[in-house]
Amino acid sequence: MQNNKEKLENFKTAISSTVKSISNSQKIEISFGNEISDTNKYTIKLPNIERVSNKINFEEIRAAADSKSLRHRFSSKEIFKKFEPEGNISKKLYDISEKIRCEKIGTSYFKGVKNNIENFYQKRIAELDLKSSEIKVIESFENYLRVKFLDFKNESKLDKKLKSFKKDLNDRFKDSITELNNLTLDQEKFNSRISKIISSMSLDENINEEEKKDDENDNDDRQSKPQNQEQKAKEKEENQEEMSIDSGVPDLENEAKESDKADEELEIADSSRPDLRKRGNTNFGDLKYKTYTEEFDEIIKAEDLENSEELIRLRKNLDQQLLHLKNFISKLANKLQRKLLAKQNRSWNFDLEEGLLDTSKLPRIIMDPFNSLSFKKEKDIEFKDTLVTILIDNSGSMRGKPISVAAICADILSRTLERCSVKVEILGFTTKHWKGGSSREKWMKNEKPSLPGRLNDLRHIIYKSADMPWRQSKNNMGLMLKEGLLKENIDGEALKWAYSKMNKRKEDRKILMVISDGAPVDDSTLSTNTSDYLETNLKRTVKWIEGKSNIELLAIGIGHDVTRYYSRAVKITDVQDLGDVMINQLTDLFVEKNKKSLN
Repeated sequence: MQNNKEKLENFKTAISSTVKSISNSQKIEISFGNEISDTNKYTIKLPNIERVSNKINFEEIRAAADSKSLRHRFSSKEIFKKFEPEGNISKKLYDISEKIRCEKIGTSYFKGVKNNIENFYQKRIAELDLKSSEIKVIESFENYLRVKFLDFKNESKLDKKLKSFKKDLNDRFKDSITELNNLTLDQEKFNSRISKIISSMSLDENINEEEKKDDENDNDDRQSKPQNQEQKAKEKEENQEEMSIDSGVPDLENEAKESDKADEELEIADSSRPDLRKRGNTNFGDLKYKTYTEEFDEIIKAEDLENSEELIRLRKNLDQQLLHLKNFISKLANKLQRKLLAKQNRSWNFDLEEGLLDTSKLPRIIMDPFNSLSFKKEKDIEFKDTLVTILIDNSGSMRGKPISVAAICADILSRTLERCSVKVEILGFTTKHWKGGSSREKWMKNEKPSLPGRLNDLRHIIYKSADMPWRQSKNNMGLMLKEGLLKENIDGEALKWAYSKMNKRKEDRKILMVISDGAPVDDSTLSTNTSDYLETNLKRTVKWIEGKSNIELLAIGIGHDVTRYYSRAVKITDVQDLGDVMINQLTDLFVEKNKKSLN
């Protein structure tokens, strides 16, 4: 039979496994109570584990672990700090709003997590002692957001106590709550909007005035309160049913395994995750194409696949491999930049009623004072409201020089277009395993039904998001050199994913550039379906995007002719030509009004 110490250690292990699974980080460290922990960004502090002797304490640990794991997974510290308001109370409310935003994203996929958080929260608010104006404001704010964002039920006693605050919050948020709900997947916009709302409340000033009044009126109560609280706590402790760790704590090791499975099924790395779950409902011109299961697919950021030290090492390796080629590609990129900026500088509208004063027309005013002033405005440059997405084939056949050149070209092109106010997104597509992985295993367990459809686990990688500056993403390009990353390629679904991401963007013009070295290949899928299953899907997807969407699609085939799939495509035989072709094709699209058709 396990002693108390062994049970506590097993409990710690189970909690640690759960946290790593939900946060999607194996690097994360857990500390309990006053334990000394590493101060790095991968540390999560939880309540003292030694106090877990009953169900309430257990639920507190689980709820805190789940909430902080979701925060670690879905919140960027840089973005959070960027919009943090002034004032102690405002900062607390802002922190609460970010916590609830992350919980909303995570709990929509992990129902067990939602139950853990809600059960503990409902018990906590039932015992709240609203002794100060500050606590009332903070608790009413959190309660209000939890009801509006997480559909938590209001505890009736608390609802009565916070009635006046609730009315004020309703007035503040009535025009914004729907908008905020829709922005939960976009941290930057959400943080910016709710920070403005919180700042407009002027809470810190109002609370300070109220606290002064409360201090004068409640002085006597404060003196007697400690004794009363101690007495109540003692009575509660005597009356409360004690639970041993053995009986009060479920089998957390099994729970951790289930949580790992749930994490695999619904791995979310960015705002694109909901698209992955729903894409089967999107008609891309191929109703016959199906997937056996999508539960093991993942969309993940490059920085979440490797730690920063390894990414820096891989980036240095990439730069070293292409040292002689980098300067050549940079010259080509500068050529594109000069053309874009030259076009920008020449584009003005004159003789307007407002705008910048047109000084060239001032002599006309001097000669005839009855002439009105003339103004000018810079034209809306076509390329300024443009998104370029580069989708790179991360299959095993790209290993070596092709993937290195593709990575450095995309990297330099991103930096160049950023200087010209063009948004650039860099994506990669591969599979998590060779020959099927978990999808195939599930198919085999289900007695191998015929024609199962796509039978492998997708891995779609975001190397650079459209809104991420180049300097923050440059190390991510080196990930393409990681041993074992490049596996098989299912091009049709990768195009659907890229299309879905681009379609959400507000830019007027959208260009999708695909870099691949041939036909889609997945042994597991092709061995259980028709031999042209993936090719047919790719052709139909391309046809749909080219014919029924506003996205301009072009492809570059490395060593293989891809014109049989894409109407606008170029074939290169030497990978060193890739940079030249990429730059020239984009130059043609940007600079020439009548876009060239590529053969």
